[in-house]
Amino acid sequence: MGLLKSFFTNCANPKGRMGRLMLRFMNFGHAPVTNWGLDLISFKDGWTMLDIGCGGGATLKRLYKKGANVKVYGIDISEESVAKARKVNADLLDKQVFVCQGSAEKLPYEDGKFDLVTAVETVYFWPNLPNCLQEVLRVLKQGGKFAILVEVVEGDSIWTKVVEGMTAYSPEQLKKLLDDAGFVNTEIHCKKPSYAAIFGVKP
Repeated sequence: MGLLKSFFTNCANPKGRMGRLMLRFMNFGHAPVTNWGLDLISFKDGWTMLDIGCGGGATLKRLYKKGANVKVYGIDISEESVAKARKVNADLLDKQVFVCQGSAEKLPYEDGKFDLVTAVETVYFWPNLPNCLQEVLRVLKQGGKFAILVEVVEGDSIWTKVVEGMTAYSPEQLKKLLDDAGFVNTEIHCKKPSYAAIFGVKP
């Protein structure tokens, strides 16, 4: 159990050899919920997009295939994640794809930069979630969309016992947090067994 817990705790901030294994696992394991959630979004050519907690960089690759002349930014707190995301997107790095290290609490981007911000399987680990949501709101353009994609939707999930520092939120809790932060047109989409997408728009 100790080794298993050590492996899955790398979800929050992948480090070292165990972290590199986790990033490979994430790129594969998160594909179904990511593909499903992104299919719910009407993408447009020319969008500038941000994936917070970009992990191994697979979501960045999916995003830049969603339209012509798009720019995709990724940010992650983990040095290992940033290195992996850059490697996965090496062909478009610093041209269409831009990856940096940083926190959701203090995004290093100007106000109103992004048409879409995504967070795939990552809000569980964001410190002071209401403050992070204010940062997302700040960097979105007026009318821009924030998309939260999650698989763990129960607060007493076994995952919160296995993964240190993880907080699970129900889709309803996340919708309320978006409402309280000032997002509008918030909505929940669910797919069995436990996929959820929570969307909000910057007014």
